[in-house]
Amino acid sequence: MTANLVNLTSPEKLFIGGDWSSSSGSDGIEIISPSTEEKVGRVAMATKEDMDRAVAAARNAFDNGPWPRMSGAERAAYLHRIAEEMAKRTDDFARAWSLQVGMPYSQSSQTAPFMNGYFTYFASLAAQGFEEVRQPMMGGHAIVVREPVGVVAAIVPWNAPLATLSLKVAAALAAGCTIIAKPSPETPLEALILAECVAAAGVPEGVFSVLTADRDVSDYLIRKPDVDKVSFTGSTAAGLHIASVVSGRGGRITTELGGKSAAIILNDADIGKVVAGIMPNLIGLCGQQCAAFSRILVPHALKGAVAEALAAAMQYVTVGDAFAEATQMGPLVTRNQHGRVLGYIEKGKSEGAKIVTGGNRPANLDKGWFVEPTLFTDADNNMTIAREEIFGPVGTIIAYGTEEEAIAIANDSNYGLSGGVFTEDADHAYAIGRRIRTGNFGHNGRVIDYTIPYGGFKQSGVGREGGIEGLNSFTEIKAIFMQGLPSHLRA
Repeated sequence: MTANLVNLTSPEKLFIGGDWSSSSGSDGIEIISPSTEEKVGRVAMATKEDMDRAVAAARNAFDNGPWPRMSGAERAAYLHRIAEEMAKRTDDFARAWSLQVGMPYSQSSQTAPFMNGYFTYFASLAAQGFEEVRQPMMGGHAIVVREPVGVVAAIVPWNAPLATLSLKVAAALAAGCTIIAKPSPETPLEALILAECVAAAGVPEGVFSVLTADRDVSDYLIRKPDVDKVSFTGSTAAGLHIASVVSGRGGRITTELGGKSAAIILNDADIGKVVAGIMPNLIGLCGQQCAAFSRILVPHALKGAVAEALAAAMQYVTVGDAFAEATQMGPLVTRNQHGRVLGYIEKGKSEGAKIVTGGNRPANLDKGWFVEPTLFTDADNNMTIAREEIFGPVGTIIAYGTEEEAIAIANDSNYGLSGGVFTEDADHAYAIGRRIRTGNFGHNGRVIDYTIPYGGFKQSGVGREGGIEGLNSFTEIKAIFMQGLPSHLRA
């Protein structure tokens, strides 16, 4: 069934260094539809022995192969070919996302065509080269070179599997690294489709591997001394563990972790823009977004109006099967996630917050891991629903008195990934943005753009992905002092 749904040629094999091979074990990973709770496919489950093979292939390709020694322009040509192959698989990527995560197909099919843009963008950066000539104080020349960091483990979550994987793989390939991709066991299909695209593009042997595996094999991977860098997107708890392991052995690490982002609504805010800016955060991917505006900070005078407007918008949302044409919000990804979100809703009620709308399974959906869009009010920033990342379609309204109080509430969090302010005054918006301790901040909405650096403060992660900063995160800096310039750098 898996192959029929996303046209995979070898769904029950691993992609190790450019070849499809069977796992050394006999277990597999079953793919369960969150819309129906039914099994829809199966992929191979890699073992530690399989991971050893992938790491050895990547190490050999980096140490002895052509990939890291190519020019940026030469690698860029391969990235463009990968992008071309991805364009041929747009519908497969869209269906995989809807099948595994429950993203409405009406939305995934609109998003998937843009995914190959990650590769064309980083190809354009690679083509600019990795050398810069500077003048040392004592004369001569200094060539500051960015060289590939080495073998990279790219470990990605289940909510946006292709986007998070592409952000790592495209940048790492452009930099000249070799890569072992480890997708979440809940969402292995996009990585396998991407592997077919990489193979079709003719990327050299050993440069790219995909291993579908459980989390214990991921833990084994991050401990391998031949892995020079780990790039991880996922929960804060897992990220802190990975960072401690990798840093403890001297490896490089980039993490993009959880969030509890605040939207600050000022007195002059346009309520229509508030609804338009916040709703995609709360219902997109069924709220399973690390950068969601889940804390909604509202002046006392506007609390009622904002609650009424958001509740009305939530009640209008059609919740249902990912492949139903009318669906605007699909299910949560797993049974455990469904129970977790409903548990947070009960916790919010027990701690004194008031539900304005939602809070239950939709009455017409007795199968699938669905929950209604939910809005709390009368909450304070000490409640569990305001402190912990729920990762579901749940918004919490917190009223404030002064602007200083709003800024203090927004910053009173262990996280610092995203945030925003709603106001008609651009100067005021920028001034607020400079005071909020987050890696990203928006005016009248949230923007995530792979050409701009993305990442967090505090427990929301270390380092940045996207933009030139994301490319540079897969490089090491070397300064070479020369009495004369090599011929290719002479003006």
